Amino acid sequence: MLAGFMASRTGRWLRILAGAGMVLGGLAAGSSRGAVVAVAGLGPLMAGALDLCLLGPLFGHPIRGADIRRNLGQPAELSLFRTRYERLSPHARMLLH
Repeated sequence: MLAGFMASRTGRWLRILAGAGMVLGGLAAGSSRGAVVAVAGLGPLMAGALDLCLLGPLFGHPIRGADIRRNLGQPAELSLFRTRYERLSPHARMLLH
């Protein structure tokens, strides 16, 4: 359940924003502890941007977000941004091809 959420679009954005907050907060601190927090923030930031779920193997899932979504019966390819194409009805999507 947790790995499924983390592999979703919302989970990926949450990891990206949390990692960016850690990086910015750590750099703003200007201390050695802040530098450690900034470096640690690169993990969730990059994992969310690259569609990796580092907690997946702990729950018996693969590390790639697309593979987790495929195993859970969700659409495998999921971009970070909701496109205009995704908001169309299935019938309208079929007419575009």
